[in-house]
Amino acid sequence: MPEQDYDVIIIGAGAAGMMCALTAGQQGKRVLLLDHLDRAGAKILISGGGRCNFTNIEADRHDRFLSANPHFARSALSRYRPSDFIAMVDAHGIAWHEKTLGQLFCDGSAKQIVAMLEQECARGGVETRLSTLVRSIAHADGRFAIDTSNGVARAPALVIATGGPSIPKMGATGFAYDVARQFGLKVVEPRPALVPLTLGAGDRLFESLSGVAVDSVARLGKTAFREASLFTHRGLSGPAILQISSYWRHGDTIRLDLLPDCDAAQLLTDGKRARPKAEPRTLLREKLPDRLADALADRLKLSGPLHEQRDQQLAEAGRTLNGWPFTPNGSEGFTKAEVTIGGVSTDGLDQRTMAAKKVPGLHFIGEAVDVTGWLGGYNFQWAWASGRAAGLAV
Repeated sequence: MPEQDYDVIIIGAGAAGMMCALTAGQQGKRVLLLDHLDRAGAKILISGGGRCNFTNIEADRHDRFLSANPHFARSALSRYRPSDFIAMVDAHGIAWHEKTLGQLFCDGSAKQIVAMLEQECARGGVETRLSTLVRSIAHADGRFAIDTSNGVARAPALVIATGGPSIPKMGATGFAYDVARQFGLKVVEPRPALVPLTLGAGDRLFESLSGVAVDSVARLGKTAFREASLFTHRGLSGPAILQISSYWRHGDTIRLDLLPDCDAAQLLTDGKRARPKAEPRTLLREKLPDRLADALADRLKLSGPLHEQRDQQLAEAGRTLNGWPFTPNGSEGFTKAEVTIGGVSTDGLDQRTMAAKKVPGLHFIGEAVDVTGWLGGYNFQWAWASGRAAGLAV
């Protein structure tokens, strides 16, 4: 196949890459969009249980994003807001609804979001090549040469939108980091984020609770999230745990408030006076799933009627219930992580254009960059915003 010239080549046909491609194409640029998978938007299709949590109404708040430079994301997010993406969704007649905490989902299917992006790419004349492997990238005389399994393509602008290594079964790799290092950019250590956490032998009691979910507050230092926590055969999951996992490091202890609407110490001590013959587990069963209440009562050694328990013991048990300490021994890794924290260092990138400061024409966007959002549509909004920023700049 003969060499072909373009204005911009984008590697990675996911959320960020497609947004970048349609933006550049509709600005009149000749765009080539490449992906090694046989379909575009693979991660979009599985997101939100197949309904795609495509943004969050609060996703223009940069304080909902983690990065070594917490201010880096502000520029792109302020110039492409959730309302902007919603306008595109509405223009394509895609019905959507808000779930809890500002999360927006398709009423129908995530396929509608992928189809919308593909239609917008087509409107911009974007050439898309799927099932295409990138063998090497060279840069000379202000142009990039991309050697692929479908021939060589050249352009003065190259955008890397291949994400991080989370969910490898979907074809995720560390390709973006290899390209960054090739061109002298630093990479912040990639870690699994929005990921279930695993517990060691000391907490094996909770294996018996696999499948039990509870409203809770997961707290690590000054950071706290109130959502459901789920006990699994390996440890802890659920939205509250996934959120706090992005802040967790090995050795950190997470405290889980299992009765967030209640002073548990007061519940037990008042209960002793009002219902002295009742067992502690009976009071806990009125607030918690039965299996969980029984397991917690056993672990806290609260057996027998309340009038047999010392006030101090009940108060201490209550304090533990409002801040049960867990020290995870790890996470379920990139296999189960929804996103990657870390990535291409923002120190080497321009926040307005997502371009490498020392390599004109080279851009990194989306999950490949050291910007990671909260659970609930934030990472999609970063993909849309960073993709659009680069698409306007190339």
